[in-house]
Amino acid sequence: MKAKDLRLKTADELKDLLSVLKKEQFNLRFQKATGQLENSARQGSVKTEIAQILTVLKEKAAASA
Repeated sequence: MKAKDLRLKTADELKDLLSVLKKEQFNLRFQKATGQLENSARQGSVKTEIAQILTVLKEKAAASA
């Protein structure tokens, strides 16, 4: 998802999306540890999406403060 799309979402929607991505990240790490991970590139993209969401949340917090 692009940062432009993330900026259109509310803080609550971003937090929900963040929790979903963190669960997915955990599951990907678990799959890697057990040798069941098929798409290792997904780990990097999930990490990037999490960072983008956190950045947008910080921008929104700074704008409201």
